[in-house]
Amino acid sequence: MNIHEYQAKAVLKEFGVPVSKGVPILKAEEAEAAAKQLGGPLWVVKSQIHAGGRGKGKFKEASAGEKGGVRLSKSIEETKQFVKEMLGATLVTEQTGPAGKQVNRIYLEDGSDIEKEFYLSLLVDRETSRIAFVVSTEGGMNIEDVAHNTPEKIVTFSVDPATGVMPHHGRTVAQALGLKGDLAKQAEKLIAQLYTAFVAKDMDMLEINPLIVSKTGELKCLDAKMSFDSNALYRHPEIVALRDTTEEDAKEIEASKYDLAYIALDGTIGCMVNGAGLAMATLDIIKLYGESPANFLDVGGGATEEKVTAAFKIITSDPSVKGILVNIFGGIMKCDIIAAGVVAAVKTVGLKVPLVVRLEGTNVEEGKKIIRESGLNVLPADDLDDAAQKIVNAVKGK
Repeated sequence: MNIHEYQAKAVLKEFGVPVSKGVPILKAEEAEAAAKQLGGPLWVVKSQIHAGGRGKGKFKEASAGEKGGVRLSKSIEETKQFVKEMLGATLVTEQTGPAGKQVNRIYLEDGSDIEKEFYLSLLVDRETSRIAFVVSTEGGMNIEDVAHNTPEKIVTFSVDPATGVMPHHGRTVAQALGLKGDLAKQAEKLIAQLYTAFVAKDMDMLEINPLIVSKTGELKCLDAKMSFDSNALYRHPEIVALRDTTEEDAKEIEASKYDLAYIALDGTIGCMVNGAGLAMATLDIIKLYGESPANFLDVGGGATEEKVTAAFKIITSDPSVKGILVNIFGGIMKCDIIAAGVVAAVKTVGLKVPLVVRLEGTNVEEGKKIIRESGLNVLPADDLDDAAQKIVNAVKGK
């Protein structure tokens, strides 16, 4: 689960992390009061969407102006104009894709006198099963570009959960960023605060880009992106309350109601699979035979007929789906349950595209019998390779 920048900064403030003063704006008429509250003389008007690259982004609407999704304002009138232009407009960045995202929230923030910009992030390192810090002197830039072009400018290290952050971690960050004296002490304090927040809130990722040194010699988090471990959200109702469903795919929201692992993709073949590994293999083999998957959907090992029916409805609600592949290897998941769910779903929503079903494992014969006697126009498959070829050929009209 992701949250907006202004929400992330509010979370960080709970842990004493230094951030600029700011006011969220949901309506254009709130802009003047927000600008007066901050006082100026420099304001930063920031589009709030769940995507990076906002400053370099472009609005689809000509009425939104030529400037990007992050703008500097030097007057209250200019602030009001920027907010009016940006709210409700569609911002396109490298991370949104060509469709872009509608800006429904603005964050108005105090301007900062910047001396230096750095990059700092925390994430879960699966190789070490620890929280890792990623630090670079190249702040305000796309970290992927830095990693590709100048990897020597990135320093990474992980923290032993038995000890947590120690003084030597602070010294490592200070040395990597070339900070000395009081700034080095601030860095040591900051990473301890960030680590504490990361653990306390069960985050997946925390990115500060840029982390700045102001002209008055203060470290400050000028931007913040956060994502959280969905499996731990039951412990954090205060985080769940921050969820903005307008930033999420409607199909993914519906899938979450049934505890389905669903991610929308941009292909033409809808997939219903059990198990993440098998799902990834299914996506790969569809690509191998010349088509692209429309989704990742793992119904899990303990799916009920209700879940399967919901999953099928979600797949068929996607207008880009030209064919459906059901690929089930029944272990804990029983093939007859999947078959009954597919039949129930098709009878409810209808079937307007080719459907290939591959079943193997527990109760496979019962499952095949249910499909066979349903009267549905289903293409059976013997194995994954056969299933992939059949659905790709069906979509291509072969």
